[in-house]
Amino acid sequence: MTSLLPPPPSVVHPVLVGFSGGLDSTVLLHWLATSAAQRTAGLRAVHIHHGLQEQADAWTVHCTQVCARWNIALRVIRVQVPRHQGQGLEAAARHARRDAFASQLLPGERLALAHHRDDQAETFLLRALRGSGVDGLASMQVTSAFGAGTVWRPLLEVPRSALRAHAQAEGLEWIEDPSNASDDADRNFLRLHVLPQLRQRWPQADAAFARSAALSAQSQHLLDSADRDALERCSVGPGVIDCARLMRQPVERRARLLRHWVRGSGLPPLPAAGVEAVERELLPAAHHADAQFAWQGARIRRWRGQLHLLSASLALPADWSVHWDGRAPLALPDGGELRLLGTTDGFDTPVQIRARRGGERIQLPGRTHSHALKDLLQQQGLPPWQRRQLPLLFDEDTLLAAGDRVIGAALQPWLLAHHAQLQWTPGAA
Repeated sequence: MTSLLPPPPSVVHPVLVGFSGGLDSTVLLHWLATSAAQRTAGLRAVHIHHGLQEQADAWTVHCTQVCARWNIALRVIRVQVPRHQGQGLEAAARHARRDAFASQLLPGERLALAHHRDDQAETFLLRALRGSGVDGLASMQVTSAFGAGTVWRPLLEVPRSALRAHAQAEGLEWIEDPSNASDDADRNFLRLHVLPQLRQRWPQADAAFARSAALSAQSQHLLDSADRDALERCSVGPGVIDCARLMRQPVERRARLLRHWVRGSGLPPLPAAGVEAVERELLPAAHHADAQFAWQGARIRRWRGQLHLLSASLALPADWSVHWDGRAPLALPDGGELRLLGTTDGFDTPVQIRARRGGERIQLPGRTHSHALKDLLQQQGLPPWQRRQLPLLFDEDTLLAAGDRVIGAALQPWLLAHHAQLQWTPGAA
């Protein structure tokens, strides 16, 4: 029997196969294992144990035996799937699986997943039913950036029937997940009821949907290229957009730019309500307004005519405090860093570093009285969220400095005498 699968790729990369033990991933792993070039480049597998089915332990044993038989290294990862976070069990399991895959993927390695043409058709229909635009209808791509490497779906254009025919011809054994027979999940409902009905009238329905997804992906690539150019013109720094420049773009383009901007930051995707909030509340706000939209641990905040993309956790804990001798960089809880440059000896005695608590005062060089730190930071134009990230240096009760933004009279002579200076890098989104 002639296989309907494509020949294994001639240009190979190290590959980590997501191996559930089901039909699709079994065929994928077998297909790659037949390639001597792939084995030489690197071939291993990972099995995610969700613990959601009674047979989960038996599935792990099956996958271990298959990989041992085929001489393929297997890593088993057990994950805890949260059941009460409001996203549904299916979505929670998917997110846990993606996190586990990302933790195992090595730099330059490909994560091979067994998605096929039927999966692509189902994804296209699901996203169409959710009212997605071109970006969503593009569905899955053969390759896309993921973790430290790349996701690779080499069988995306192959129908499920060809995978089953290959498995039967090769005498492969696989797991049948009983949850696939339930139509509770939207994808299963499409697979069990909707698509079979469509195929009765249009036998090539799967291929047609996959073709529409491919055409949407082509349009998406063209739009993305234009978006990158427009976003570069609107940006004034990492994670910062000039409101006036953005307003010069058509409203449809602005929506794309905002989503592209957020997507490139690694933060959760900007929901439709976020695009609407930016248009309705942030962009029309007065120049000195402090308006914001928050979602899933992220924020877009307007401040002084600019949009800032931020993590909602950008702040030092109120009770955080450490002692620092200045000899090595100090990692801050928000991901930022504090350094003492120009000397390797550090301070004569360690200083205390802590977060702002409000009401601090500092005496500036050449002054006989102290100033409210809050007023000095406002005068410097430091954004409000960075004020909550600012590390303060103390000698007992005396405020020596606020990061590198305000240097007090008690510290300035020592810095000058040692040709040293402070450098504060705040954590970013």
